[in-house]
Amino acid sequence: MAFDIDMIKKVYASMAERVDKAREIVGKPLTLSEKILYSHLWEGSPTKPFTRGKDYVDFAPDRIACQDATAQMALLQFMQAGKPNVAVPTTVHCDHLIQAKNGAAADLKSANTTSAEVFDFLESVSNKYGIGFWKPGAGIIHQVVLENYAFPGGMMIGTDSHTVNAGGLGMVAIGVGGADAVDVMAGMAWELKFPKLIGVKLTGTISGWTAPKDVILKVAEILTVKGGTGAIVEYFGSGAKSLSCTGKGTICNMGAEIGATTSTFGYDESMERYLRATDRADIADAANKVKEHLTADTEVYANPEKYFDEVIEIDLSKLTPLLNGPFTPDLSTKVGKDMTEKATSNDWPLVVEWGLIGSCTNSSYEDLSRASSIAQQAIDKGIKMKAELGINPGSEQVRYTADRDGILGIFEKLDAKIFTNACGPCIGQWARYSDPKNAPKNSIVHSFNRNFAKRADGNPNTHAFVASPEITAAIAISGRLDFNPMTDKLINQKGEEVMFDEPTGWELPPKGFEVEDAGYLAPHADGSGVVVKVDPDSERLQLLEPFTPIKDESLMGAKLLIKAFGKCTTDHISMAGPWLRFRGHLDNISNNCLIGAVNAFGKKTNMVKNQLNGEFGGVPDTARAYKAAGIRSIVVGDHNYGEGSSREHAAMEPRHLGVAAVIVKSFARIHETNLKKQGMLGLTFANENDYDLIQEDDTFNFIDISEFAPDKQLTIEVVHADGSKDVIKVNHTYNAAQIGWYREGSALNVIKRENAA
Repeated sequence: MAFDIDMIKKVYASMAERVDKAREIVGKPLTLSEKILYSHLWEGSPTKPFTRGKDYVDFAPDRIACQDATAQMALLQFMQAGKPNVAVPTTVHCDHLIQAKNGAAADLKSANTTSAEVFDFLESVSNKYGIGFWKPGAGIIHQVVLENYAFPGGMMIGTDSHTVNAGGLGMVAIGVGGADAVDVMAGMAWELKFPKLIGVKLTGTISGWTAPKDVILKVAEILTVKGGTGAIVEYFGSGAKSLSCTGKGTICNMGAEIGATTSTFGYDESMERYLRATDRADIADAANKVKEHLTADTEVYANPEKYFDEVIEIDLSKLTPLLNGPFTPDLSTKVGKDMTEKATSNDWPLVVEWGLIGSCTNSSYEDLSRASSIAQQAIDKGIKMKAELGINPGSEQVRYTADRDGILGIFEKLDAKIFTNACGPCIGQWARYSDPKNAPKNSIVHSFNRNFAKRADGNPNTHAFVASPEITAAIAISGRLDFNPMTDKLINQKGEEVMFDEPTGWELPPKGFEVEDAGYLAPHADGSGVVVKVDPDSERLQLLEPFTPIKDESLMGAKLLIKAFGKCTTDHISMAGPWLRFRGHLDNISNNCLIGAVNAFGKKTNMVKNQLNGEFGGVPDTARAYKAAGIRSIVVGDHNYGEGSSREHAAMEPRHLGVAAVIVKSFARIHETNLKKQGMLGLTFANENDYDLIQEDDTFNFIDISEFAPDKQLTIEVVHADGSKDVIKVNHTYNAAQIGWYREGSALNVIKRENAA
């Protein structure tokens, strides 16, 4: 029996009428993405067409999912909203605050001790406000959502960028900041600019060593890390139907790495099989009754160029295994000869020290079974493991079933380390080094999604490459980045030359899924008596104080805090790893604000000039000095600023430290929205070359901020240290409501006012 089946049936009951009305209004056949968007309008049945990439639209998502690191700030904000319960089904998943070090049992025990205060807080808030709670060790949020909550044709948002994983079950699932989630929890509309549409036509079928992961690695190569910004990627074609449901999830999951709003697939037999295998036959039965609305109209896929803004075609039969990296998820290289040449010319370490399988991207039963077939061959053929191997199962259901079927035992025979059902190394929760900053240059291969510098282990010299689970296993066994399992031989312990056979596996467990304790705790039926306590002396949790509006006069004489050079992701702005422990304490975590960003002046990290005394210091310290002096500060950045995670801390920390505006060449979607939600100015240079005008001692005067209005440029006078000035124009995408957030100090302040009325 599915969770929230009545809600799902209600969505399906209105879908036909709303899709038909949308088709009539738009005047042409609809893509799947459009069907889901138009059937989830806040106003109900559609009344007008929307312009892709331009119109801001209010939506009514069906549900919300939060992971523990982001849930803290989201729920701290929701506590201020004045609501007795969440308005839509919501869950919290404890998967980020568990460090990978000694193995599953020991690491989970340690996490339950060191993060008990946070877990207790999340459980009590969940009980108070009617939120489902998944205990530490229950699994990785996106795998658990796919197994329990995702459903074809639904819309959900989640406080993690990889919420998009649920597109593998035909949803429009979108990663957001916590403030967006608070809107929906509080019973309000959720606003999104109506996305553009990218169609990816898949033909042929994958076989041999090629995996669904290679599809998204190829798409990342084609579109780059910003090519999907502002768009939904919709996969279709005979090749799409040939993929498993969890394989589709992998492809959608890593769509976050191309900046896509989300990715999705039309409902098909693989989704139905997965629903029935995960004890959700009731959803499958309901979906089958409306299945014509759970995929695009026939004309769309027959003539995709007429209905999508961009179309890509990939022949899966010709696709070969890929390795993407290092340091960016869109640098794609074919396994084998191409990698040998590229690694040699770029001086990438050819010796691989670790292989890591798991994360929310590739931790399904199918993933583990295919990787284990390679591990079993190593045992059978007498091949000694050259690198170390770590495994993170996606959920307790996957772990229990894989253990029952002997899959985990195969890895253990190779001395692999089975970590907790949690994110672990994928999000920097990996105790690999005692001193990561001074650790040696090395290469690792993993089946994760991101490979930014320092992402996995805190070591800036770790070259991380993204691959499928089966390629990760083969390369880890060989210990070589340039190993090609399709052509290369290995020497076994008897001195014999041996080769791997093609990987095999199961789409779904032959004996079905099984679990003793999935790790779910239902909330109290009546949480009104639950008292949520936060120790005022806690270093982990801090009740929030509302942000005050940024006054126009304070934007005269604002100082440059940092001019970020090159790639500046949310990892650079608000690092994860050891800093995750402060995710519920805004002031403490603000001590990591922009410490990973490279200062354009001097090319160092966490070293900027304090214009008040001429001294150089850390970014947070300098920001605090300006704030103490009553001076606002400004951050300047390059292209795709805020790429990566949805973490709203990357917006809240600068806001807390007195930053008034972030001026960049271009933004990643989620981060731009997060800045708006927190009452800041997210601006882009009208002339990108004006980035080069910004000097280290600059002061900024926003001379027409009092005229801040939709579709109207702002004018900034940039005063240099020698008294000379440059006047520049900046663009913005604020609509009237978002300007209201800015004027009132934050979107949350608006919610509180409206709820109090």
